[in-house]
Amino acid sequence: MRCRPLVPLLSLAVAGCSVGPDYRPQTPAELGVPAAFSVPAAPTREDLTRWWRRFDDPVLGQLVERAAAANLDVAQAVARLRQAREALVQSRADLLPSVSGTAGYSRSETLAGGGQTITLPDGTVQNVGGGGANNFSLGASAQYQLGLFGEVRRTIEASRADYQASGFDYATTLLSVEQEVARNYVLARLYQAQLANARASLALQDDNLEIAGFRVQAGLVSSLDQEQARVQRAQTAATIPTLEQQYNAAVSRLGVLTAQAPGALKPLMASVRAIPVGLPAQGVGIPADVLRQRPDVRAAERQLAGATARIGVAEAALYPNLAISGNINTRAGTIGSLLDTVTGGLFAGVTQAIFNGGRLRSQVRGQRAAADAALAAYKGTVLTALEDVENAVVALDTAQRREATLATAADAADAAAILSRSLYRSGLTDFTTLSQQEAAALSARNGVAQARADAATALVQLFGALGGGWDAAIVPTAPATPSSVPAGTP
Repeated sequence: MRCRPLVPLLSLAVAGCSVGPDYRPQTPAELGVPAAFSVPAAPTREDLTRWWRRFDDPVLGQLVERAAAANLDVAQAVARLRQAREALVQSRADLLPSVSGTAGYSRSETLAGGGQTITLPDGTVQNVGGGGANNFSLGASAQYQLGLFGEVRRTIEASRADYQASGFDYATTLLSVEQEVARNYVLARLYQAQLANARASLALQDDNLEIAGFRVQAGLVSSLDQEQARVQRAQTAATIPTLEQQYNAAVSRLGVLTAQAPGALKPLMASVRAIPVGLPAQGVGIPADVLRQRPDVRAAERQLAGATARIGVAEAALYPNLAISGNINTRAGTIGSLLDTVTGGLFAGVTQAIFNGGRLRSQVRGQRAAADAALAAYKGTVLTALEDVENAVVALDTAQRREATLATAADAADAAAILSRSLYRSGLTDFTTLSQQEAAALSARNGVAQARADAATALVQLFGALGGGWDAAIVPTAPATPSSVPAGTP
């Protein structure tokens, strides 16, 4: 009769009963995802797994791929992914019984003559005759928690979701590092271009200062022209140290991002190259694509799944828990006779919380609140991803239009500066006009370089906003060895 209450419990265990809500993925409509972007964007989309190749810059490609393999933030993400995998392994181990074994040996001494001893004059106790016996023992015990209401299965479900979320966190870190490398590379090339503009303008201003000096000596103009030329040259020269400092900072950052010393890449970056111009994607897809393409969105979804599973873990604590344990033991005087006599026992027990001051139900409510927070975070991540795409699309479009307009302005400014210089040499205009035209030409050339760099940066941001840089068809998994690359890495 005592076993009858266990029958329905065992039936539930066999049937795989699990309390708590089952996770259901949110639909795009439930997440507030619109049918289309609010900015002009083509719906088609290309493979952007290795987007950096679209810039046709081998140095940029080399740096991005080195950072993906060696960056220390990526290495930390891989370590966290391995840690999450081991947590899943530990959770799965609870599905199996825990077995432990013991072995022992002892020897007992028996005194002869009824256990007589004598005491010598010096106080030493001595046995009178004697003998002994060996004792060998073996034992094993096992414990198993059945998890009748799914606490073990829900824990595994939560650990699996955490493991997958860690994989997507790794992919998010990888994308962030790749974009940071490309952004700093573009900045380094921008500063090189602006330094070249400043030095070229400085050479012209040295010539202007010399001409102004000759004209002052000839009595054609006052010393005001010469002083204005000195002011203009000094102001241009003052911009060079700032640009050199900014260039050094960008190159140093590239070194650290590739897990090298800050100055390691200075020889590689010393040769001046043009600001990279990338080939834009033919389209950005539809808003619902971000649910699959963006690893940060998929990480947030997996975190919601894990939080939902932990509600079941908390609810299972409200119900009875069945534990089974058993042991076997044997003891003998010789090893050969150890299996002659074996004893053992099997025990089953049910525990049920009766009074705990509302703690268990409070834990359930707390887990439900955590799931609500995870859902809100998931929705927020989705909306932020959509915002990133739209902002990048607009930034790219405006930068390209600015570059086209500024290129026209730069051509006109260069022509005006050349004409003003010729007129000043001929005495047909004053130095103020020449100074203004030279400053306008330098500003226009720097503006074109800045717009080109802004377009490249916006394109990098767009590639990242679309989830480019990893294989969205694969859930990243922990590598077999610490030095390996996780699955799903391009």
